[in-house]
Amino acid sequence: MKQLVAIVKPFRAEAVLNALAEMQLEALTVSEAKGFGRQKSYLDRYGESEYSLAFLPKVRICSWVPDDRADEAIRKVVVAARTGRIGDGKVFVLRLYCDGAIDV
Repeated sequence: MKQLVAIVKPFRAEAVLNALAEMQLEALTVSEAKGFGRQKSYLDRYGESEYSLAFLPKVRICSWVPDDRADEAIRKVVVAARTGRIGDGKVFVLRLYCDGAIDV
């Protein structure tokens, strides 16, 4: 089992969620996030001046995928999130280990 954590631009989040919904995953969470990567908080140019924010709005999408479907899920997320501009986001893949059911 693998956990996919995708950090994407807010206006691309719906496209990523739709792509993952096509896979009929059993578990998925969505939360708001703020941060920046290589763009160093520079968002874009507005008119003649460049403007920046300390942290840019992002959406964190977390899903759990069987090992044999992880590559497909990663491809779907990357295609759905990509705009071709700086700050498109990241996809982190974590391997999960489980010994079995836990009684609570």
